Amino acid sequence: MEKKKRSFQMPHTYIIIFGVILVAAILTLFIPLGQYDTKEITYTVNGEEKTRTVVDPDSFRYVLDENGNKVTQAAPIFGTESVGGRGGILNYVFEGLTVGDQTSGAVGIIAFILVVGGAFGIVLRTGAIESGIMRVIDLTNGKEILLIPILITLFSLGGAVFGMGEEAIPFVMILVPMFIAMGYDAVVGIMCSYVATQIGFGSSWQNPFGLAVAQGIAGVPVMSGAWFRIPLWIFFTGLTIAFTMRYAAKVKKNPKSSVAYDSDQEYRDEFAKRGREELPFTLGHKLVILDVFLCIVWTIWGVVEKGYYIPEIASQFFVMGLAAGIIGVLFQLNDMKLNDIPRSFDRGAADLLGAALCVGMAQGIIIILGGTDPASGTVLNTILHTISDGMKNFPPMLSAWFMYLFQSVFNFFVVSGSGQAALTMPIMAPLADLVGVERQVAVLAFQLGDAFTNFIVPTSGCLLGALAAAKLEWGQWAKFQIRFQALLIVCGSAAVILGVLVGLS
Repeated sequence: MEKKKRSFQMPHTYIIIFGVILVAAILTLFIPLGQYDTKEITYTVNGEEKTRTVVDPDSFRYVLDENGNKVTQAAPIFGTESVGGRGGILNYVFEGLTVGDQTSGAVGIIAFILVVGGAFGIVLRTGAIESGIMRVIDLTNGKEILLIPILITLFSLGGAVFGMGEEAIPFVMILVPMFIAMGYDAVVGIMCSYVATQIGFGSSWQNPFGLAVAQGIAGVPVMSGAWFRIPLWIFFTGLTIAFTMRYAAKVKKNPKSSVAYDSDQEYRDEFAKRGREELPFTLGHKLVILDVFLCIVWTIWGVVEKGYYIPEIASQFFVMGLAAGIIGVLFQLNDMKLNDIPRSFDRGAADLLGAALCVGMAQGIIIILGGTDPASGTVLNTILHTISDGMKNFPPMLSAWFMYLFQSVFNFFVVSGSGQAALTMPIMAPLADLVGVERQVAVLAFQLGDAFTNFIVPTSGCLLGALAAAKLEWGQWAKFQIRFQALLIVCGSAAVILGVLVGLS
C-alpha cells in the first residue's frame, strides 16, 4: 500500500487543462447559448472620467432557431476562429495562444512572461543574485524568518495600492532561490510575493484596477468603504503572514515535509556546490543589484504615475536585463562574454516557456465555451444568467454569501479582474438591490472572490508564470494551497456576512 501511495503523481498542468477542455466541450452539448445587450457607463476615478462597456442585466435572451427553440452549439472537434468558425477541441492550444492583444488576452501575457524570463536569465548569468542572496543570509544571521512578515506586508501593499500582479513574477525568480538557500522552499517564496499581492488586491481600499472598476460599474462612490476594507486588509495580510510562517517553520525543521522538496533539489544542489567556495561580491555584482532595484522603482513609478501596463513593464525589465548584461561583460562577471547576453536571454525565456504555453491552453477553455463577449451567443453567458437568476429568492445574508462563492467560481473562467467586473457587476449590483443587500457588499464579494482564487485556478496566467519561475508544477502547488484556500473561503465568507450585518455602504 505504501509503495502505491508513493508512486502516485499529480497530473501535469497540461493534462489538467486538457481535462477541463473536455468538460467544457461536454457542457456545450447541453447548455443553450445565451446573449446580452451591452451599454456604455461612465464613472470617475481620482477626478478622471472613465468609460467602460458593460452588460445590460435586463437584456438576457437565449439564442433561438427559426422554430423558436433554444440553440445549443457543440464545440467542434477541429475548427479555427480565423476562418469564421469556433475554436475546436483539438486546436485549443493554437487558438488560445493567439487570443487578445498587447494589453489583454493571452498574447500580451505570453510575451510578458517570455521577455521577463529572458531579462532575468541575463541577470542570473552574472551571478549577482546568488552572491546577493549569500550576503542577505549572512546579514540576517539566523533571523531569516523575519523576512516573511516584511515581504508579505510590502507585496500586499503593492496589490492594495496599485494592483500589483504580473509584476510579482520577476520577484519570484529572486525570492525562491533565496528562501531555499535559507532552508525553506519555493512555496514560501511564492507566498511572500505573488500570493501576497493578491491578498492585497482582494482586500484593497484603493486599487484602481479591481476595486475602482467594480465600484464604478456598481454605481457606488469610487474608493469608498475604506473604513471597512483597511481593517480587512490588516486581517488578511496578518493571516497570510501567520500561515506562511507556520509552514516555513515546519519546512525548516523537516525539509522533506515540503510539497516542493523534489523540485527544489536543483536549487539545493547548486547552493551546495557553491557553498564550498566563497562567492565574490564585487563592484560589478553591486551594480547589477542596483540595476534590479532601480528597475523595481521605475516600474512602481510607471504603474502609479503613468498607468504603465504589460507592454511598458515588459520593456522596463528588458532594459534591466540589457543593462545587467553590459555590466556583466564589462566587469567579466562569471566570465561573461558578449555572446552570453543573448544565450542567457534564450535560457531564461526557455525556463518560462511552459508557463507561456499554459496561458494559451487555459484561454482555450474560454474559446470552447464561446468566449467572453456578452453580445455573442455563448455558454458562459447562459451560466452567468442562470446562477444570478437563481439567487433572487435567497435571504440577504445567504445571497451575499452566494455572490462571493459565485465570483470565486467565475474567476476560473475570467481571471482578469476588470474583465470579470465588466461581466458580473452589472448583474450583481441590481441583484443586490432585489435581495436587500448593499451594492458595496456585492463589490466586496467580487473583490474577495476574484483575488483569493487567483492563486489556485490553473487558468491564471500570472499564477502559472510565478510557478514556472519557481520550477513548481501546479499539482504540487495545489497540494499545499488547498489548505490555505479553505481558510480563505471561511474568512472571506465571514467578511461578506459581516459586511451585511454592519450595513457596509
